[in-house]
Amino acid sequence: MPVPKPKAVKKVVSPEAKLAKLGLRTDMDLVLHLPMRYEDETQVVSIQEACLHGGESSQVEGLVVKNEITFKPRRQLLVHIADETGDLQLRFMNFYGSQVKQLAEGTRVRARGELKHGFFGAEMVHPTYKVVNEGAPLPTSLTPVYPSGEGLSQPILRRAINDAMKRIDWTDTLPAELRAEMSLSDFEPSVKLLHYPPQQVDEHALADRSHPAWVRMKFDELLAQQLSLKRAQRARRSKGAAALKSVGALSQAFQAALPFQLTGAQQRVLDEIRADLRHPYPMQRLLQGDVGSGKTVVSALAAAQAIDSGFQAALMAPTEILADQHFRKIAAWMEPLGVKVAWLTGSLKKKDKLAAYALIESGEAQLVIGTHALIQEGVQFAKLGLVIVDEQHRFGVGQRLTLRNKGNVDAVPHQLMMSATPIPRTLAMTYYADLEVSVIDELPPGRSPIVTRAIDQNRRDEVIERVYAAAQEGRQVYWVCPLIEESEALQLQTATDTHAMLADSLPGLVVGLVHGRMKTAEKQEVMDAFTAGQVHVLVATTVIEVGVDVPNASLMVIEHAERFGLSQLHQLRGRVGRGSAASVCLLLYQGPLGGVARQRLMTMRETTDGFEIARRDLEIRGPGEFLGARQSGQAMLRFADLETDGWLVDQARDVAQDLLHASTPDKAATVEAHLARWLGGKEEFLKV
Repeated sequence: MPVPKPKAVKKVVSPEAKLAKLGLRTDMDLVLHLPMRYEDETQVVSIQEACLHGGESSQVEGLVVKNEITFKPRRQLLVHIADETGDLQLRFMNFYGSQVKQLAEGTRVRARGELKHGFFGAEMVHPTYKVVNEGAPLPTSLTPVYPSGEGLSQPILRRAINDAMKRIDWTDTLPAELRAEMSLSDFEPSVKLLHYPPQQVDEHALADRSHPAWVRMKFDELLAQQLSLKRAQRARRSKGAAALKSVGALSQAFQAALPFQLTGAQQRVLDEIRADLRHPYPMQRLLQGDVGSGKTVVSALAAAQAIDSGFQAALMAPTEILADQHFRKIAAWMEPLGVKVAWLTGSLKKKDKLAAYALIESGEAQLVIGTHALIQEGVQFAKLGLVIVDEQHRFGVGQRLTLRNKGNVDAVPHQLMMSATPIPRTLAMTYYADLEVSVIDELPPGRSPIVTRAIDQNRRDEVIERVYAAAQEGRQVYWVCPLIEESEALQLQTATDTHAMLADSLPGLVVGLVHGRMKTAEKQEVMDAFTAGQVHVLVATTVIEVGVDVPNASLMVIEHAERFGLSQLHQLRGRVGRGSAASVCLLLYQGPLGGVARQRLMTMRETTDGFEIARRDLEIRGPGEFLGARQSGQAMLRFADLETDGWLVDQARDVAQDLLHASTPDKAATVEAHLARWLGGKEEFLKV
């Protein structure tokens, strides 16, 4: 006889655990958990009046005259209420048995929702409601609606926040003279107004967060972030680093051997980096530059300064294709000048890896270029002076720190991070406040402009004709697909199918294929053939997004462009326009387009400026998603909006600098109190 399975014991989760899941662990966490919107329950209108304003949200009160569960077209609870002016139906598609009893005939109910005129008369679908006694007083303030989580009802949250407000210390962390100078309202009345707005409050100012109470919260949040990041920067500067003072024979010979002049922007940025490397504390600089602006040569010249000063330099890139591009380019510049450049990636054979490890550990390898294989256990540098991280947002903080800690010297190596994803100024000031930022804002001369067109995929045959014509003229073409294998959910054209289709449609042309699941050697063979001009059309997934440099490629086709983000589309487009020929990027899309996809494609058509694209991307996605790939664990702003509150970022930065640079006990106490209130032990998340 089979033994019956024991019944699963339902785990009871306490309200405290549910609150903790939302990050609400302390009283101050609760008090700073501010409403996302408000409901006006301060007045009741008659059912007749509510019916006259159908489509609007209103609150009515009446007695339940009928209560029934129906099963057509689906199971639902219908509750009919009436007052002296008329009646109204409340419809609940999802309900509990307890609600049926709670809303029994004769019960007085106050219901709030949008009134609609349906087939069976006036009704509210899933209104918020409460059972009340006759003459029950109405609230005197707007009812807050808080961001919530599973199993956390609004009444539970309101009660927890109300209780926490009775227990906290309301002392203002900002001195009175600073509040007066900045025209900031006081902390306690601001918080209380946001939790319990009076009836006469300006609802529009509350909704768009321009009310003085909201301004105070946003300023406080930005100030805490600026204080934390600036303090992290100061702590880093207290650590020692080797001063790389020598811009010597290698640097001079390298720059003299270049077949081109640095642009004004490249020279300015190089001067900033060289000055940083001479300091006895570690450089932490972000080098931003649009696609094709020439960041690689600047980073190689920085490496030359480290080598001139008797130290090693390491360059880490996120993909083998990008690392290989850097290796080929930089080794071709440096090896003729007597520099030993080592290559290290995960796909190297064991024998080659061990040989690279030995070169790195002995110091014979003066410059090491590779992927995240550089941070593996067996790698140890003899004297690491400079770490360069390309496409830094693709690496987690832990990975970057591991490389920095490979120095084998007492001093911390200098760090140069590069990004071809431009970051809007306000975002850089807010989230990179602990870094120095250099920008190459000028493209090298001779780059051809790229014309971008969005084309419905129904016109695919015309696009293929265009590809054939370009190849006949001696030009090369990229055709990018978003997936390798068929996905029924998305029904996207796959790279393998597209390769077969193009090979069939383009007789006499060589069509290559490269994707992320190929072995490194196979990928490299195809890329080499494309670079040498032996492949006319390269079908690829986004493995070619960064770093690939083929000046003869002048046509880019991006399949299902509506599926890509703006940053990715801009990076892919940057693979063409690297030679003197006029270049074109065709964005093949499948309609109908959603609002966000339409905005992205419109942006790509209208501008090739990476900073303008980044600004619009920030508008579309918001900072949390924009910076998501940084894997930094960084707490995103909850209240301030960088699009509308840029002016507050400037003010918060200036106040943070003033508080940190002054050594008075009062200002030091202000810093500690403010950080404790707003970050409460979470400060380490901001130290990127």
